[in-house]
Amino acid sequence: MQDYNTYVMSIKEKLLYCLAAGAVIFAVGFIFYRNVVLAVLLMPLALMYPRIKTKELIRRQKKELNIQFKDMLYSLASSVSAGRTIESAFKEALKDLTVLYPDPSTYILVEIRRIISRLDTNETLESALADFAARADLEDVNNFVNVLTISKRSGGSVTEIIKSTSAIISDRIEVGQEIDMMLAERRFEQKVLNAVPVLMILLLSFSAPEYMSPLFTTAAGRLTMTVSIVLIAAAWFISAKINDIKL
Repeated sequence: MQDYNTYVMSIKEKLLYCLAAGAVIFAVGFIFYRNVVLAVLLMPLALMYPRIKTKELIRRQKKELNIQFKDMLYSLASSVSAGRTIESAFKEALKDLTVLYPDPSTYILVEIRRIISRLDTNETLESALADFAARADLEDVNNFVNVLTISKRSGGSVTEIIKSTSAIISDRIEVGQEIDMMLAERRFEQKVLNAVPVLMILLLSFSAPEYMSPLFTTAAGRLTMTVSIVLIAAAWFISAKINDIKL
């Protein structure tokens, strides 16, 4: 069973990410130092990239699951409105979402099939959903499971609660998607601004080589370039943190 808080990279993935990061680091190092040896000495930093990329992939898979969960809520609300029980609504949701997501390995399809399988073995819906919520670790999933569990235990109208809760959570997820789309523009601007200093050094190196020569040939110049690389890396880290808004 997949834990959405983890992502296990294959050896091939780690190798590809390390090579890609190593190539970028070598290029930046050569632009700032104009020395192959110094650029090569920076390349071991690429070994840190798979860990950074893993965090990004975890965020991506949880975001995909959250969007797919919203589609499941729409299907569940439609089914219970038509008079189906919540248990049979999951089977209907599987049919609906299979049309929307043809890939059988889609996260939400795998989870719905697992829930149905556990129901077929006489396990309660509450325990099946609690397991899903624990592995997903998403606020919207936790809220839905908590409300559904409380309503079934208290003997409330599950149909009305499912419809109202689904509508509220779906609206919340849609607002989060809109905010994420707005932030996408800012993230793109962040990447452009982080690349500007590197492009400026490259441009000045070709347009005014004599002016830039002391930075590549003297100890003071290389120290200046080292400080510049550290500041650029710090700016990248800080801007990434600013744009990493939890929705």
